[in-house]
Amino acid sequence: MHTVLTRGNATVAYTLSVLACLTFSCFLSTVFLDYRTDASINTIRVLVKNVPDYGASREKHDLGFVTFDLQTNLTGVFNWNVKQLFLYLTAEYRTPANQLNQVVLWDKIILRGENAVLDFKNMNTKYYFWDDGNGLKDNRNVSLYLSWNIIPNAGLLPSVQATGKHIFKFPTDYATSSI
Repeated sequence: MHTVLTRGNATVAYTLSVLACLTFSCFLSTVFLDYRTDASINTIRVLVKNVPDYGASREKHDLGFVTFDLQTNLTGVFNWNVKQLFLYLTAEYRTPANQLNQVVLWDKIILRGENAVLDFKNMNTKYYFWDDGNGLKDNRNVSLYLSWNIIPNAGLLPSVQATGKHIFKFPTDYATSSI
């Protein structure tokens, strides 16, 4: 005869094995889904200033100010395995010093059950748009992308980029007025 501890151990081990198989099956049911959707991004106001960067040195660096509109519908991204979305707006540009510069300007967390239809007008950036030199003034090829990380109940943590992007340029002169 088996003791109570042996029977308990067998029951717990079997239960955990079944739960692991169910979790893996749940992961397989959503791993091949396409989570991309369209996003409409537009810049309203774009300014660049040349100000001292007191955080690192006292040298003057470019600081961009962007006001933007953002429209997208993320309800199709949510399914039973998506717990929340971490959205972020990224600016990507080139300078003579660096081939690729990426700056996160704005982010938002959307939980399951919250409104996933975004229609923002005249939004200011949440984070500063610093360049590590003077690469923003007269930069004619700055791209804005909306991306998101999916936080699932079980499985991988995919990073997805929206299908829409917006390209804008910074002015040729520095702004002198207060923002």
